[in-house]
Amino acid sequence: MAEWAERLTGVRGVLLDISGVLCDSSASGATTIAGSVEAVARLKRSPLKVRFCTNESQKSLRELVGVLQQLGFDISEEEVTAPAPATCQILKERGLRPHLLIHEGVRSEFDDIDTSNPNCVVIADAGEAFSYQNMNRAFQVLMELENPVLISLGKGRYYKETSGLMLDVGGYMKALEYACGIKAEVVGKPSPEFFKSALQAIGLEAHQAIMIGDDIVGDVGGAQQCGMRALQVRTGKFRPRC
Repeated sequence: MAEWAERLTGVRGVLLDISGVLCDSSASGATTIAGSVEAVARLKRSPLKVRFCTNESQKSLRELVGVLQQLGFDISEEEVTAPAPATCQILKERGLRPHLLIHEGVRSEFDDIDTSNPNCVVIADAGEAFSYQNMNRAFQVLMELENPVLISLGKGRYYKETSGLMLDVGGYMKALEYACGIKAEVVGKPSPEFFKSALQAIGLEAHQAIMIGDDIVGDVGGAQQCGMRALQVRTGKFRPRC
């Protein structure tokens, strides 16, 4: 206990991943991970600042928060840093008109975005929409651009649902990078800018916060590269040698 107390000295806030830490998703809904509702409640009763930091890109922010509230979590939309809203802000600021290769569940986030005559591609965890036809169309859009821009909502390798491990957006992002000879811009973990935006929302510096997640690369590695401390839970996608 003394060792842990020393490691956590100066911590004033916690960034919490959602999928694999608070709950596991499935085609029929979501289930809480044992003890997670109570853990969030205890954190919120403590002096620590709490922010939820997720790469979820199959649900809109409103739907995601609604699901978590139904599961019993004390959470609001204002407490969540998610990639779709952040991407929309970037698109508006830079005047980008995306070709969207995304899941239908998150499409409503882009309702106010001009998608005519695309000058970039936005890719997310599109699930069954990752067909050859759809991937090839995204490839064609990028190859037709003089200065191709590919924006990826996260770059995870895989995630866990109740039915097992599921391939994430990262593999498809890498395929487009390779085919087009470009480098994607990642909005989401492990992007330093994404972590910084979450920290700014709770008014803390990196050394004052700890990230808790199930992804050793996106959650733990990304947080540590930003100067944060990080802890990997043994739930979700956790694998002893991965």
